[in-house]
Amino acid sequence: MKSIGVIVGSLREGSLNRKLAEAVAGIASDLMDFSPIEIGELPHYNDDLWSGPPAEVTAFKSAIDAVDGFLFVIPEYNRNLPGFVANALDWGSRPWGKSTWVGKPAAVMSASPGAISGAVAAQHMRMRGVALGMHVMGHPEVYMRTDGEFFSETGEIAREDTAKFLRTWAETFATFAEKF
Repeated sequence: MKSIGVIVGSLREGSLNRKLAEAVAGIASDLMDFSPIEIGELPHYNDDLWSGPPAEVTAFKSAIDAVDGFLFVIPEYNRNLPGFVANALDWGSRPWGKSTWVGKPAAVMSASPGAISGAVAAQHMRMRGVALGMHVMGHPEVYMRTDGEFFSETGEIAREDTAKFLRTWAETFATFAEKF
């Protein structure tokens, strides 16, 4: 069973994307071992800091080194991914020649109450993932338009058809991840 680091691109308590990540981890716990990797405490990227990297950076690099692949669950900020997600990608790709991302499988999903449900941010994330050497799953795509009835009171996916779709997605990602 592959270990999958889950990077949520929202720092907000009660984030829809965090809820989606947790729900998917529950739906697919028999397929993959999901581990949250927090990125909110990383300092702004500064190449000068490699001479004595902050503890948050070394802990982050260790966390992403320890997993077999990644699930990025990100909101859309101004038709792009959040800046602190880009910051985390930069820390993981350095120092030069020691990128932690290279060769690992990854998947991207997004949740939003908006009509396009984070599709643009997810596309940006896919492009960055490929540029960083990750093997990014392209299909099926997951852009969840969430409303007040999307999650149950216990945090599970409330709609049976959506839960079934996410289970199928998870099976596809598990198979994809096993190839790497």
